[in-house]
Amino acid sequence: MALSGMESLQKWLFDAVAGLLFLLFRLLSRRTTSGGGKKLPPTAHPLLKVSATQLARKIRRREVSSVEVVQVYIDRIQEVNPLINAVVKDRFSAALQEAAQVDKLIDEEAGGEDVLEHRLPFLGVPFSVKESFGLQGMPFTTGIISRRGTVAVADAPPVALMKRAGAIPLGVTNTSEGCMWSESHNHLYGITSNPYDLERVPGGSSGGEGSLLAAAGAVIGMGSDIGGSIRMPCFFNGIFGHKTTPGVVSNDNQYPPFTGRHAEYVSSGPMCRYAEDLLPMLRIMAGPNAHMLSLSKRVEMKKLRFFTIPDDGGCILTSPVSEELKRIQRKVVERLEADLGVTVQEVHFPELRYSFQIWNAFMTLPDKDGKPPDSFAKVLGEADRPVWPLWEILKRVMGKSEHTVAAIGLTFVEKIQASKPSTFLIQTKEKLQKEMEELLGTDGVLLYPSHTRVAPKHHHPLFRPLDFAYTGILNILGLPVTQCPLGLNEEGLPLGVQVVTGKLQDRQSLTVALYLEKAFGGWREPGTNYNTLTSA
Repeated sequence: MALSGMESLQKWLFDAVAGLLFLLFRLLSRRTTSGGGKKLPPTAHPLLKVSATQLARKIRRREVSSVEVVQVYIDRIQEVNPLINAVVKDRFSAALQEAAQVDKLIDEEAGGEDVLEHRLPFLGVPFSVKESFGLQGMPFTTGIISRRGTVAVADAPPVALMKRAGAIPLGVTNTSEGCMWSESHNHLYGITSNPYDLERVPGGSSGGEGSLLAAAGAVIGMGSDIGGSIRMPCFFNGIFGHKTTPGVVSNDNQYPPFTGRHAEYVSSGPMCRYAEDLLPMLRIMAGPNAHMLSLSKRVEMKKLRFFTIPDDGGCILTSPVSEELKRIQRKVVERLEADLGVTVQEVHFPELRYSFQIWNAFMTLPDKDGKPPDSFAKVLGEADRPVWPLWEILKRVMGKSEHTVAAIGLTFVEKIQASKPSTFLIQTKEKLQKEMEELLGTDGVLLYPSHTRVAPKHHHPLFRPLDFAYTGILNILGLPVTQCPLGLNEEGLPLGVQVVTGKLQDRQSLTVALYLEKAFGGWREPGTNYNTLTSA
């Protein structure tokens, strides 16, 4: 749906003002990144380019020891973390001790490799954890100054399940302040950079995970997603990630806690460099709920129905989807049709123009008992002392605030937005929900842009704050989504697409991810000179 003449003019003015403000901000702000033309060193060790599934097999077969694998990843983190600032606290010594215990267990195991694979599918494999998940003995702050010194007393359920499957945590990774922004920046740990360009964002709120995985500092990790917090970091960093059907993977023991109706929209899920690790990780993280997804059921891609939506129809609040992202999505359509003999139908939903408004409205709804969600000001504050945005703005001007500009801005918006969503937005969401569920059914797969553009420069999201609507709307609809990398553009920055399926049909998008990895090459090492648009 094309914009009207007046809407086009308004959008042009909005974009122009946003661009000028960003330039002014960059000129006046203190430098917070350490890019300066530096690049990551190449991933020289061959074990850094092996999937977690294959690493586990090599460890079980004694082709390599767990100690060796863990040490290789420790060395890589120590090599890249000074540049990307992804790991905010490590547990290297404990991880090496646990790896030694794994090697001893394998030496003493009498049941053979098959028994170990069944009981401990990721035995001896290192992994990373988003700092908003409880990891016993590790910081548990989500970058909030008032939580400085808070340590997790227990593991979050998905963390515990991964450890029970034999995986070894290496440490915790950076997030946006309070997990509510598309850039991983806070005043407790600093700013995380994108390994493909240190002057660019890795996304948020799981940006530390995305950056570390893309830099080959980890092979598997986990994130949470209430507006795109798995998918944006995976897109910006060229890796795979999965937003699970809500209610399958436990979201307990995370901070901030989920209040109001947030539990209906948030999903925890796997993040990784290799598509083959998605399904086994999800099976473990889902624990007793894994049966809900029928993950062992074979998916025949030729029997699926495929759809594509090129953009949201032209919302004045979001930037237009860049031509390079539309082009790569069309290339996926062409490959699917050529390889599978299917027809990919282009569809449009006018309701998507209201994606941000719908997301924002439903995030403010009270729970079934009428209790509203905790305010972001309360999350950032201490005990019964929520943050006062006007005071924080004044302190920010004086250089005294403990909070980022993004966090202060969100608390200010809370104060001025309507307390109840409009009937129009409720009805629009219900109509979109019905149409989308009818379209997808139990065998439909939808391609949808991951964002409006590739990874932006640091702080640029402040001036395009609503572009996350492309991911956020899918949280409100409760649909599972796999974020898939599609190679690099001419600047060496990752491209990608969201693969959406019907509720509880997660295995379908995971199967498509495996196909797209083969078709487009999957994760590409930062610094690779490769242009998907001309070479794939």
